[in-house]
Amino acid sequence: MRFIVKKSDIFGTVDIPASKSHTIRALFFAALADGESKIIKPLLSEDGLSALRAIQTFGARVKKIDDYFLIKGVSGRLQIPDNVIDAGNSGTTMNVSLSIASLVNGYTVLTGDSQIRNRDISPLVAALNNIGASVITTKNNGKPPVIVKGKATGGYTRLDATSSQFLTSLLIASPLMERNTTIDLNILNEVPYVEITLWRLDKQGIKYQNDGFKQFIIQGNQSYKSFEETIPADFSSAVFFMALAAIGGGEITMKNLDMTDKQGDKRVVSILQEMGAKVAIKPDGITIKGGGLKGVEIDMNSIPDALPALAVVGCFAEGETRLLNVVQARNKETDRIRVMREELTKMGADIEELEDGLVIRRSKLKSASVDGRGDHRVVMALAIAGLCIEGTTAIDTAEAASVTFPNFAELITKIGGDISTN
Repeated sequence: MRFIVKKSDIFGTVDIPASKSHTIRALFFAALADGESKIIKPLLSEDGLSALRAIQTFGARVKKIDDYFLIKGVSGRLQIPDNVIDAGNSGTTMNVSLSIASLVNGYTVLTGDSQIRNRDISPLVAALNNIGASVITTKNNGKPPVIVKGKATGGYTRLDATSSQFLTSLLIASPLMERNTTIDLNILNEVPYVEITLWRLDKQGIKYQNDGFKQFIIQGNQSYKSFEETIPADFSSAVFFMALAAIGGGEITMKNLDMTDKQGDKRVVSILQEMGAKVAIKPDGITIKGGGLKGVEIDMNSIPDALPALAVVGCFAEGETRLLNVVQARNKETDRIRVMREELTKMGADIEELEDGLVIRRSKLKSASVDGRGDHRVVMALAIAGLCIEGTTAIDTAEAASVTFPNFAELITKIGGDISTN
């Protein structure tokens, strides 16, 4: 499927969908808990559904009623899966399921789509093996498919958290292990995603020590309790509408966003403001009006998912925009640093690839046929670029947007965007 987009006058209000990060974490916490949890307005995207299927395979019972799920947890007593767990395109589902599988007194086989099967998970595999599990990758290459034999009992490990998901995974599973678990971190990227996980541990009353994100000590023999929660809106999805407003010169109000949330991508609001966009933060939403942007230097380590959208913004900003310290963006659904350089170059961008980021100079983009590479964030970033330049831009693999944002095109249309599919 392709998105076909044309230059449009953008103006209006959109309801930003629920957070993928919060949805997937809530599903796993509910699955491990004692009792029945109620999760209201979760994100029903492909990634969210992958997590839902995973927790059911581990024994959680799920009932969908109207706009919420009722989830009967396993009280920490996970069943041995009777089938392979397929994480689809969801890295969070794959990585969290790995540590959950280490709690099972038996074997679990995990796989995912072609992108997931090309992601290095060796740091998490090594950490789980250090704390009592037996984990192997079937091709002995540090990438899924993976076979996990439990039980992990806790203990000591070092961890290269090149992806924050590795640490999140261990933090969720460790409280249910027999012994205390100590995790010394050699490296930690994307700290805000870990803060989302810690916020949930705090709500659950889980006992742990955090030494400045350098070391974690998690007490063993704890348990999770059931809860009721309405999932907050997703700043990572809102970034595309923020960027569209900033580069298109229109005005977009994004509802449901809470600036007190732990999501790291809320920082894009202040970045766009620094670049020259007009920003109004109100209790019922955030309004951004574009025009007159100037380039800035941005440390992207905590917000890697914003790289595709901000790469597009850089093309419309006077001077030079530098997106730095985000080498982990090369190990997402695609190598987003390389892919954004290649695809924006097709549109005429003056863009330079660094080992850990991108340098973008103001460019007069032209319409083109581009390839979203099956990466939802690349697809949506290229679409917002096409909405702001003359001519018709076609983006291949547009179906990938459904991984996190199934109604992306619908909301673009609602605010005046000329977007269709073929």
